[in-house]
Amino acid sequence: MGIDPTLKATLTTAQGFRMLSGYFPDDMPKNGDLFDIIVMLAVLEHFPPDQYSKLADGIQRLLRAGGLLLITVPSAAVDEILKWLLKLRLIHGMSLEEHHGYEVCQTPRIFAPPTFQLLLHRRFQLGLNNLFVFQRTDSKP
Repeated sequence: MGIDPTLKATLTTAQGFRMLSGYFPDDMPKNGDLFDIIVMLAVLEHFPPDQYSKLADGIQRLLRAGGLLLITVPSAAVDEILKWLLKLRLIHGMSLEEHHGYEVCQTPRIFAPPTFQLLLHRRFQLGLNNLFVFQRTDSKP
């Protein structure tokens, strides 16, 4: 299952994945199903700072105790690179206007103990990207 605010309607892919039109976590189904893994690839920097607590609460609600949260977050230098690539018309559609000056070091504070435990933080792609792996450690619903 995936969720994307740019989708015009909910759909099912040829591989059988359900793609929801909407925003996480507000538009996720409230049927009580829990996920073993939640993956957020280069989306955290699109959330405004006043939504971080709501985001962490939503993940806690949807992620099974012991489940994993995988996040990639670009380093601050990536925004500058993307701005130049946009000026040179080498890329388009990057939604840079949605970036809120996210600082990578905030990530462990958003997904903090006792609800989450940081298992891994690793830089990759020449240090321009960051991988975080958290585990949900509490058993509250």
